Amino acid sequence: MANKFGTIFSITSFGESHGPGIGAILDGCPAGITIDEAFIQSELQRRKPGQSRITTQRKEEDEVEILSGTFEGKTTGTPIGLLIRNKDQKSKDYSHIADKFRPSHADYTYETKYGNRDYRGGGRSSARETAVRVAAGAIAKLMLKEKGISFHAYVSQVGDLSLEKPYTELDLSKTETNDVRCPDPEMAQKMFDYIDQVRKDQDTVGGVVTGVIKGVPVGLGEPVFDKLHAALGNAMLGINAVKGFEYGSGFEGVKMRGSQHNDEFYKEGDLVKTKSNHSGGIQGGISNGEDIYFNVAFKPVATIMQDQDSVDKAGNAVKVSGKGRHDPCVVPRAVPIVEAMAALVIADFYLLARTNKLAG
Repeated sequence: MANKFGTIFSITSFGESHGPGIGAILDGCPAGITIDEAFIQSELQRRKPGQSRITTQRKEEDEVEILSGTFEGKTTGTPIGLLIRNKDQKSKDYSHIADKFRPSHADYTYETKYGNRDYRGGGRSSARETAVRVAAGAIAKLMLKEKGISFHAYVSQVGDLSLEKPYTELDLSKTETNDVRCPDPEMAQKMFDYIDQVRKDQDTVGGVVTGVIKGVPVGLGEPVFDKLHAALGNAMLGINAVKGFEYGSGFEGVKMRGSQHNDEFYKEGDLVKTKSNHSGGIQGGISNGEDIYFNVAFKPVATIMQDQDSVDKAGNAVKVSGKGRHDPCVVPRAVPIVEAMAALVIADFYLLARTNKLAG
């Protein structure tokens, strides 16, 4: 089972949704990075459950313990151990599906592949594991902040409700001012009301998180198999419930002609810039110094509080209905996860570029 992500700046995560805790070993972080524990905790607060009535009501403080790799507030260059203890498991909520396969979950595939499935909250396949990615991503953010690189994600769509403005016309500082994490207050209220109604209908709905990375230098990524956008796509598609990834003009770009889509160059002081940014900050798999922006599509949460047809381990027809505490829409809590995974990718590629430069 692959539990490692990254090449130089890498994490190996462990733990299950209803086990004693979840955690990660973060390796490859350079020495001397100032560790702001309050910032790391604030990132986890953005992801944690129980934030509002449109999120799961599981009560977890998600307090991270840094077990190793730091001294006197700075990284030492040795592996950083991160641990988040689980405190509000209600495993009995899952006893009814111990031998049943929930539609659109990993139950059947996991059972068939491994032959031994922890059915409590999805076990290892639970989105609970993403909490440690956020903690590790926060450390990546702290490292990259010193390089002038920043990460900004927000909810741009819930169901059919979609922001029409590009990120360049939005005030991204307003993203954290509402429970949906949409920087447009009027649309945020519409999204909140819609998610709340979906919750009352005992159903779920999907949405889109838009990510923006600013300050990335020219030269991250490789032109063949290690393209920067391919790594970002891999990172985003590895988040639970993600069904799609596009960067730059994405699928909308197919409607344009080359004369419209090409990003013309111009010189600004010592910098080469582009007049437009349909490339999304990446050309030929390599960052070009412009903003990197992308969209991540999340499906409706698979657990719904309605009866659904399924089968059990023996192949018998059964009815399955969700119980317990679940998000009616995952995208508000997915915003910090998208940022964290983007930060892990950029941190890794930044160190790879530095290593290649030293080797050259």
